[in-house]
Amino acid sequence: MRINYNVQAMNANLALNKADSRVSKAIGRLSSGLKIAAAKDEPSGYAISKRMNLQIEGLSRATQSSNDSINIISIADGALQEVTDMINRMSELAVKSATETMTDDDRVLCQDEIAQLKKEIQRVADTTEFNGQTLLDGSFDLKGYTDNLSVKIATYSDETPVGKYTLPALSLTWDGDRLDSATVADNNAVVFPTPEYPANTKVSSVDGTLMTITGDGDFSITLDLAALVGTNSVTTTKMDITGLGAMDMQIGANEDQILSIRIPKLSLQLMSIDDADVSTQAGASRLIEDTKSALTYVNDLRSRLGAYQNRLEHTVETLGVTSEALTSAYSGLVDADMAEESVEYSTAQIISEASISVLSQANDRPSSALQLLQ
Repeated sequence: MRINYNVQAMNANLALNKADSRVSKAIGRLSSGLKIAAAKDEPSGYAISKRMNLQIEGLSRATQSSNDSINIISIADGALQEVTDMINRMSELAVKSATETMTDDDRVLCQDEIAQLKKEIQRVADTTEFNGQTLLDGSFDLKGYTDNLSVKIATYSDETPVGKYTLPALSLTWDGDRLDSATVADNNAVVFPTPEYPANTKVSSVDGTLMTITGDGDFSITLDLAALVGTNSVTTTKMDITGLGAMDMQIGANEDQILSIRIPKLSLQLMSIDDADVSTQAGASRLIEDTKSALTYVNDLRSRLGAYQNRLEHTVETLGVTSEALTSAYSGLVDADMAEESVEYSTAQIISEASISVLSQANDRPSSALQLLQ
């Protein structure tokens, strides 16, 4: 029997400390609901959980960004619906003015309404906004540039490869202020040179002051030659097709997970109604065809926006499913099992109380040595 070192009491104290530690952990998990609240609880699991939480937060913001994109498209499409109605009204006025039962004075009245409709269409293009950003003025259309101030790139197709092109010298003929024809100045060059251009690239159409060149693979570039009205030629021009300018929307939680939303410019010129005039019967007859072209342009624009909207709605659904799955995995990694922790708490509490009782008895044992001295 020893009295200097009470080993039994030391063992009981060690067991008590362990039990207290288990009780503390169980209380912490039960009170926070977390199995991993700090890096010391499980270093690898803590690191994984933080990366996973970052992904979940990113998906949440990507969902908001996708919903914003849907709202942007809805605003643009709503404005284009009104433009469609105005084009239909212009068509009605053109048909009305094209008949010989109308006098010139009657046509002037119709032209007054046409002028107001044109102004309203332009106003819609200039003022349709989302969060201060104009949507239909070409701000989010693909950009292209030339080295000739008299030649501007109006638009080009999505399939037109990015790069630099040389526009050959062209011969132009005009019918007043409308382009009648545009041909390659070199009589031996019916089509544009390859491989710089796709096969069969040529001037395919002229409309107003616009000239369109097309080639295989849906290659298409439309040029604005308004500054050349009345001239009979255009010199060789360098063109730079950048492929930039679309609205980039973040639709994922990671880098480069973006959707580029291209919103083509809405303009009277591109719709071929910038010179709409029903004050004469000939002008009214021409406007009948021009409104068909205008409606086709607007319908193509709305079709593009509708396709974006459908895609974004699927994107939102996908993000929701992904976020749900990740949240479930995250919960399984960091959330405490309350039933299991309750059992652990009860067990540790009982052991702690037992350790206290045993420690009390172990502390009393050395006092029995006094009996040997009596």
